[in-house]
Amino acid sequence: MKVFSNEETFDYSWEEVSTANWRKYCPWNEKSTHVIAVDTISRHVDPQTGVLRTERLITCKQSAPKWLASLMGGTDTSHVFETSYVDPASKKVTMVSSNLTFANILSVRETVVYQPISATQTLFKQDAQIVALCGGWQKVKNAVEEATVTRFSENARKGKEGFEAVLEMSRRVFREERQRLQMEAEKMAL
Repeated sequence: MKVFSNEETFDYSWEEVSTANWRKYCPWNEKSTHVIAVDTISRHVDPQTGVLRTERLITCKQSAPKWLASLMGGTDTSHVFETSYVDPASKKVTMVSSNLTFANILSVRETVVYQPISATQTLFKQDAQIVALCGGWQKVKNAVEEATVTRFSENARKGKEGFEAVLEMSRRVFREERQRLQMEAEKMAL
């Protein structure tokens, strides 16, 4: 088993980050063009805790190394199952995702947590446990796990850049909408 860990700080409030998180795979994010579709399977607010639980199916276009893709059957799409928990009381977003495609060969379980550091900063923590399940030599398993960790590292940098663009656009759109509503209110007052 290999583990990938990453921490980043976003210079946005937890409220901004937790809201923009739902737009992470939108056209504003030029770094997530590999995401083909995001389908919400279920969404439920626990009436006792206020925690929003959402299950989503994320479909991606794979760009695995050719040797790894051929080992895994050569398909160019993959599916990831994500369960997220948004706890507004503790200001914590937790997302847990697992690969569905080739899960009998490679198990990837990723956990992402967003929590506020201050009123204007949010901490992003990412951990992924990667286990090659394919039979055979340990050398092959290690190569598959190492290639997956390398991919996670590359994607973490792109993911931060892309999410920063989404956060910036969200902030601008919300600011413009507030200004529009304020202008309408001022016109109505006259």
